[in-house]
Amino acid sequence: MEKSVSFSKDGNVGTPKHGLHSPDPKSESQLAGQAEEKDLNGEEDQPASSREHPNMSLVQILDDVDRFLNTLVKDSYESKPPTEAPDSVELLSKMVDSMIDNYNEGQASLIKFGKDPENDSSFLEALSRISELSNELGKFASLGSGLNRASSVLQRAMSFLDEEFRTLLEDPKSDNYKDINNNNNKTPKQSSSNNNNNNSHEFSDRCVLGEADQSDQPEDEFAAFSPETVSKLNKIAKAMIKAGYDTECCMAYTISRRAAFKGALEKLGYDNISIDDVQRMQWESLEGEIATWISIVKQCSAVLFPNEQKLCDSVFSDHPSISQSLFSNMARSFVIKLLDFAEAVVLTKRSAEKLFKFLDMYETLRDLIPAISGDSYPPEIAKEMTTEAATAKTRLGEAAVSIFCDLENSIKSDNGRTPVPSGAVHPLTRYVMNYLKYACEYKDTLEQVFRQCLKVDDQDHHDKDNDNDHDDHVQKDQHHHHELYPSKTSPFSKQLMSMMDLLDANLDMKSKLYRDPSLSYVFLMNNGRYIVQKIKGSTEIHQLMGDTWCRKRSSDLRQYHKNYQRETWGKVLQCLGHEGLQVNGKVSKPVLKERFKSFNAMFDEIHKTQSTWVVCDDQLQSELRVSISAVMIPAYRSFLGRFKQYLDAGRQAEKYIKYQPEDIETFIDELFDGNATSMARRRT
Repeated sequence: MEKSVSFSKDGNVGTPKHGLHSPDPKSESQLAGQAEEKDLNGEEDQPASSREHPNMSLVQILDDVDRFLNTLVKDSYESKPPTEAPDSVELLSKMVDSMIDNYNEGQASLIKFGKDPENDSSFLEALSRISELSNELGKFASLGSGLNRASSVLQRAMSFLDEEFRTLLEDPKSDNYKDINNNNNKTPKQSSSNNNNNNSHEFSDRCVLGEADQSDQPEDEFAAFSPETVSKLNKIAKAMIKAGYDTECCMAYTISRRAAFKGALEKLGYDNISIDDVQRMQWESLEGEIATWISIVKQCSAVLFPNEQKLCDSVFSDHPSISQSLFSNMARSFVIKLLDFAEAVVLTKRSAEKLFKFLDMYETLRDLIPAISGDSYPPEIAKEMTTEAATAKTRLGEAAVSIFCDLENSIKSDNGRTPVPSGAVHPLTRYVMNYLKYACEYKDTLEQVFRQCLKVDDQDHHDKDNDNDHDDHVQKDQHHHHELYPSKTSPFSKQLMSMMDLLDANLDMKSKLYRDPSLSYVFLMNNGRYIVQKIKGSTEIHQLMGDTWCRKRSSDLRQYHKNYQRETWGKVLQCLGHEGLQVNGKVSKPVLKERFKSFNAMFDEIHKTQSTWVVCDDQLQSELRVSISAVMIPAYRSFLGRFKQYLDAGRQAEKYIKYQPEDIETFIDELFDGNATSMARRRT
C-alpha cells in the first residue's frame, strides 16, 4: 500500500510522502476553487447522481466511490484512460475534512476520537475509501486533481489519528502499571549482608523470603488500559496501517510503550548501572542492586512481558506479524540490558559471601529462558535472547562453582597454632557447616552447575589412576572412601564430601595442639557433635552425605567418648581397684591411705580443670556426665563401703575419706559448664 502522494510546483505527481503533516493550503484552495467553478458552470460531464442530488448522504457517496473504484480496478484503460474523477470523490474528501473539523471543535478533553462510536465508524469507513482512492488515483496522471485532494485529506486524517493514537497511549488516566509496587512487591529468595570474612569463620543467617505469589499478581489484561481504550487503539492502528502509515503507527506505539515499560521498571527500582559502576560498588550496595534485579527479571517474565504482549496483540490484532515484531524488539532491548548487569556482576571480585546471590541470579535466568524462547518472538530474536541469557547463566554457574570450591582453600589455609580455649567448637567448624547448610538449600541448583561446569570425565579418569596406585596406605584410604561414598555420587556431593574430609583432617590437626589428651577428645567430641547436629538439621545436606556417612560420624563420636573416659577416668578407677591392697592376706593401711590420697588428688584436679572445659551441646554434656557417674559412683561406693572400716574412726577417717558418693555425683554434675568452682567453697 503506497503512502499519500504530493505534487511538485509544476503540478506533476511527485513521490510518496511518509511524514504526517497538514496539507498544502495553496493546493487546498486551488482544489476548492476548481470544485466551486464546476458547481457554478454546471459542467455536463459530472455524474448524474451528483448533479441531481448535490446533498448526497455518506452512504450514497460511498456507493458512488465504490462503483468508481471497481471501474478503475476492473478496466485497464489501455486505450482510453479516465480523464477525471466523479464529484463523489470531491464530496467524500470534503466530508472527511468536515469530520476532522468536528472532532477538533468543541472538545475539551485531550482524546477526541471514540466519543461517538457511530461517528467514528462513519469516519473510519470514509477514511478507508480515501486511502483506496489515493492508491488507485495515483496510477493515472489524468486524475491528478482528485488524487491531490484525496491525498491531502488523507494526510490530514492520518495526522489527526496519529495524534489520537499517541494521546490514548500516553493517557495519564491509565497510569500504566500504577499498582506495580503495591501488587508485585514480592521479592525473591535473598540473603542478608554477610560482613564476616573467611578469617572470622562466622556466617550469619540469611533472610529467606517467599517466592512471588502469582495469585497476588494484577489481573490487568492490557497493562492498565481499559478494553474501551484498547478497542480505540485497535481501530486507529487498523486505519493507519491500511492507509500505508504503518511506519508512523509503529513508531508512535514503540516510543510510547518503551517509555511506559521503562517507567514500570523504574518503579521497581531499576537503574541502568554501567559495568564500571558495578565494579566500583561495595558488596553491601551491590547485594541490594542484585536483589532488585532479581525482582525485576521475575516481574518481567511473569507480569510485564505477558501484559505487554497481550496489549500489542490486541492493538494489532489484524496484523500479527507487526505485533510480534514490535513486542519482541521491545522485550529484546530490555532483556539485553538486564543481562548486561548479570555479566557485570560476574566480573566482580569473587568472595564466599557472594555465592548465594550468584545462585539466586542463576536460578532467575534459568527461569527466564523458557519465558523468552516461546512463540511470541521471531525465531532469530528468540535465539539471540536465549543464547545471551544462557551464556550469562553459565558464567554465573561457573563463578558459583569457583566460589564454592574456594572453601577448600579456606579450610586448608586455617592452620592457626592457638587451640580454642576449653575445647569448644572451633570457629572454622561453625563457619564451614553453616556455609554448607545454606549452600545445600540450593542443592538442585548446585548439582546442575557442577554437572555443567566440572569435567566429570577428567575426575573419573583421575580416580581410575588412583585405583592403580600400589601404595598400600593410599589403597586402604581409597577403599574406606568408596565404602562411605558410592561411586554414583554426583559431582556436587563429591565436592561436599571432599570438604568434610578436609575439615576432619584440619580438626584432627587442631586437636593435637592441646597438651591434655582428655581435652583433645572433648574438642573432637564438641566439633563432631556440632557437625552431626547440623547435618541432621538439614534434610538437603543429610541426603547428600547419606546414612552411611552419618552412621560413621556417630561411631566416631562414640569412640572419642570412650577415649576420653579411658584417658581421664581410667587412672582414677585404678585407685579404687582392690588389687595390691592386701599384704600377707591382710589389708595394708598405708597402701589404703595412699589410695584414698591419690583418688582425692586426682578427683580434685579433674574437677578443678574440667569444670572450666565447655561442652556446648546440652545432650552431649548430659551424656558425658551420666556415663562418668555410671562408672565412678558405683566404683567409689563399693570401694568406700568395703575399706572404710580399716581406717580409724574420727579424724583419721575424715582426713582420708574426703568425699561421700553423693559429693562425687554433685561434682561430676559441675563438669563441662565452663565455671571453675572451688571444692572447698562447694563443701562449706
